[in-house]
Amino acid sequence: QLQLVESGGGLVQPGGSLRLSCAASGFTLDDYRIGWFRQVPGREREMVSCISRNGGNINYADSVKGRFTISRGNVANTVYLQMNGLKPEDTAVYYCAATKTSSQYYCATNPDAYNYWGQGTQVTVSS
Repeated sequence: QLQLVESGGGLVQPGGSLRLSCAASGFTLDDYRIGWFRQVPGREREMVSCISRNGGNINYADSVKGRFTISRGNVANTVYLQMNGLKPEDTAVYYCAATKTSSQYYCATNPDAYNYWGQGTQVTVSS
C-alpha cells in the first residue's frame, strides 16, 4: 500500500522554526516528484514548494521564499520542509504529495499534478 505520512507540525511562536517530514512507504520517492501544499479552512490548497526527482529543480511560493527550504533527505524515502521565520499567516494544514514521473527535472506546482497525498500535519503560528 502506497502511503505518505507527514510529521513535525505543531504550535510555534512567530519567528520560530519547524521541520516537517514526509515519509513514504510502499514505494521509493526516488521515482517521484514531491510537493508541499497547505490549506486553511475556506481557502483553496496552495503550493508551498516542490522538488523534482533529481532535486535540481525547486520552486517556492513567493510568500515563503527565503524562509522555507525543501530537501530530499539522506534518510531514504523522506522529504523535508524546513520552515524558518514563521509568521501567523503560515498557519495551515500542511500536506506532502507525490506523483511518479519519468522526468528528472520537472517540478509541478499544480496540486492536480499529484496522485498521492498524506493526511496532513497542522502548523499553528501564534504568540
